[in-house]
Amino acid sequence: MKTIAFFNNKGGVGKTSLVYHLAWMLQRLGYRVLAVDLDPQANLSAMFLDEDTLWRILENKRERSIYGAISPLFRGVGDIAVNPHIEIRSEGLGLLVGDLGLAEVEDELSGTWPRCLSGEERAFRVITAFARLTANASRDFKADVVLVDLGPNLGSINRAALVGCDHVIIPLAPDLYSMQGLRNMGPKVRQWQEDWEIRKLMATRSPIDVELPEGGMAPLGYVAVKFSVLNQRPAKAFQYWLDEMPGQYRTWIVKNDTEAEPSIDEDPYCLAQIRDYKSLIPKSQTHYMPIFDLGRPHGVFGASADAAERCAEDFEQLAIRIVDRAEFARPPAPVRLERSSAPPSLSARLNRLEKLVSKAS
Repeated sequence: MKTIAFFNNKGGVGKTSLVYHLAWMLQRLGYRVLAVDLDPQANLSAMFLDEDTLWRILENKRERSIYGAISPLFRGVGDIAVNPHIEIRSEGLGLLVGDLGLAEVEDELSGTWPRCLSGEERAFRVITAFARLTANASRDFKADVVLVDLGPNLGSINRAALVGCDHVIIPLAPDLYSMQGLRNMGPKVRQWQEDWEIRKLMATRSPIDVELPEGGMAPLGYVAVKFSVLNQRPAKAFQYWLDEMPGQYRTWIVKNDTEAEPSIDEDPYCLAQIRDYKSLIPKSQTHYMPIFDLGRPHGVFGASADAAERCAEDFEQLAIRIVDRAEFARPPAPVRLERSSAPPSLSARLNRLEKLVSKAS
């Protein structure tokens, strides 16, 4: 099982939409996918669930959210939930529901981090709460992959979340602030990784009854997102920043600024280029389904239907690239689903994708 975080210090880069669509596409490839909403804004949960369902979880049954599952530990009355609630969205796709209450644990996570250096068991329990909760849920769900949506900051919640992640994928929008976010997070994530290695060493010198995650946090690559296209190419206003991405990624993430910089189209670190799907995004949110499942019943036809097909192509390529790069175990067989609402050509494309996966395995 692989755990992959999606993280950028810059907000508004389309990170949550990226996680949402990738979760659905990986599920269609036959993987069991667990989506984890660790952004205190809980936008990923709002994409998956209608307001009534979210209201029920957050007001009447708060133990069903991530915050409810960890709150006994932070209140000092127990530990995390052994069997956290998983909201099932489809066969093979589950969600650990986010909660604005997560913001309340930021201070304790910050104060607890240094106490791990003294070998304090409770400190390790607190810092690994998200990692252990995700591990419990993924075991229950028999997940092949866990996708973690993080908030756009360098705070203690994200540090604790990354302790439980094997890989990090960085969404990058083609603008100055997204590049600056890359510069901020690269050195910080490396520092967190080094600090966690020191804390794991300290834990070996104390009798601690806590299973500690590896905390690999290994960069898997970046995804260029949210750019407009003219004549099948990125608009000129965005091309400058797209051209900057290979060099900036090497400088701040790979730490190899002597390597020759390829174009973004040839950059092995670029996992995909996901264009801006504009009006299809609110339609997706309105119907609680990915763009590539939208069809005539949802008011999507003509040029919009073509765009939905291109979205399927984008996420096909991204999903397969991540599977190869992270070295997932192949599923026994792709899941074949009924897609009556999707355009016929999209169904044909997904059938072709299933054949590609079978051939690759």
